[in-house]
Amino acid sequence: MGLKEANIVLDNQFNTYFPGQTVNGRVEYVFDSPKKVRGIHVKIKGEAHTSWSESRRQDTSDGKTEDVDETISGHEEYFNINYYLLGSNSGNEIEIPAGRQVYNFTCTLPPVLPSSFEGQFGYIRYTIKVTLDRPWKFDQETKIAFTVINPLDLNLNPSYKTPLRLQMEKTFCCLCCASAPLSVDLQAPVTGYCPGQAIPIQLDVENKSNVQLHLIKVFLRKLVTYRATNTSASTSIKKTKDVVVTIQEGPVVAGGSKQFNLKLEVPPIPPSNLVNCSIIDLDYDIKVECAVSGMHFNLKDKKYVTIGTVPLVGGAPPSPSQPAVLHAGDAVGPGWVAPSAPPYQSLYPSLTDPVYKEGNYSARTLQDKTDTNYTQIANANNFAPFYPTYAAVLPPPLPQ
Repeated sequence: MGLKEANIVLDNQFNTYFPGQTVNGRVEYVFDSPKKVRGIHVKIKGEAHTSWSESRRQDTSDGKTEDVDETISGHEEYFNINYYLLGSNSGNEIEIPAGRQVYNFTCTLPPVLPSSFEGQFGYIRYTIKVTLDRPWKFDQETKIAFTVINPLDLNLNPSYKTPLRLQMEKTFCCLCCASAPLSVDLQAPVTGYCPGQAIPIQLDVENKSNVQLHLIKVFLRKLVTYRATNTSASTSIKKTKDVVVTIQEGPVVAGGSKQFNLKLEVPPIPPSNLVNCSIIDLDYDIKVECAVSGMHFNLKDKKYVTIGTVPLVGGAPPSPSQPAVLHAGDAVGPGWVAPSAPPYQSLYPSLTDPVYKEGNYSARTLQDKTDTNYTQIANANNFAPFYPTYAAVLPPPLPQ
């Protein structure tokens, strides 16, 4: 049989890195008999891909028209590192002895990369594939995915500290008469948050109308724009709006008023800045929808928020001249270590280390067109990136 077991192990517990860091790992093989190979090859790459199907009308040879499904897609590559850990593609055969064999590899990531992202119509993904290059036989491949986080320090942009406010008002007509207004005022202390934090939301409702307000729903939504690059179709953009989390309150009777204090918990999700990715845009917003009785239209409004990787802290922001610090986890050790802290985090002495949690959105599959039936893929159908969370860091209080 030869190969009994193959595993790729990286040097931190969550396989999570920041741009510019060094990824250190090893491939562990167990052979039940000696194995002849040309070499052992490692391929480490980062890429983005988008894909979806659309129908279009097409003329047939007999003068009729028919609907044809067309798959349109986009692709871009950020880096692709290939080298042999043992042997070469043109060298003589090498015999690997039976038993457990370990081969180390290393790779320094480029300094600017977009964050890992898994979505309905595309992904930004980083993978490692190690291949037993076998002459005259099918290669045996082992593949894993890992997470890259592009830091977004909320302290570096003053606009993230501005309060968020949504004010809505509506009057309702009955015959020729208009009612007094229904007023809904939503406030949050800032517009920048990190996963793990609970966004404090104050809702003030003054219902002077003669219509009951049944329910107020507050949504945190993920807004994604996917772009195609190799299509002749007129439409090369696909947009999705997904609800990440919802909270709700109500009712407020006609002629009544109420104040609600809510908390909207941000789950592990990728940061807003998919920097250097030209085929996927990622934004977030908070949407409010007020359901009213009768045949009247509901009140709706929304406002953008930013999801970062370093939360807002007290005091002045760091000086731009101070370098980003990467620490804890860069060195290879005998076991797993935690990922490095996000750059700039060490400049905030009061800031606790993040807790890394698996994201809510997983890959449909890690298999791509370069993989074969002989490719062993770890977590092939349920890989999800890990993101830093800050449940212990409270957002600023609501303005009084």
